[in-house]
Amino acid sequence: MTDAAAAIKGIRQAARRRARGNAIRREATDDLRRYCHEAQAAGVSISQIAREAGLSRQGVYDLLAERPSPKQRRTRP
Repeated sequence: MTDAAAAIKGIRQAARRRARGNAIRREATDDLRRYCHEAQAAGVSISQIAREAGLSRQGVYDLLAERPSPKQRRTRP
């Protein structure tokens, strides 16, 4: 395998890992948003939600204001 071919192979592998990581991050963010909404509806303070999530209070407000990713908006079977 030439140096160029090895480099291209490495680029493709890294791109696949990055795509998987991005998908996992989107899913985790959607889950966090859903649980934050549930906690808020149950009367948990934004301050406590922020502490538990490792976010600032503003980060929680920003998260709650975001729309779910398109994949999350679909109805699950």
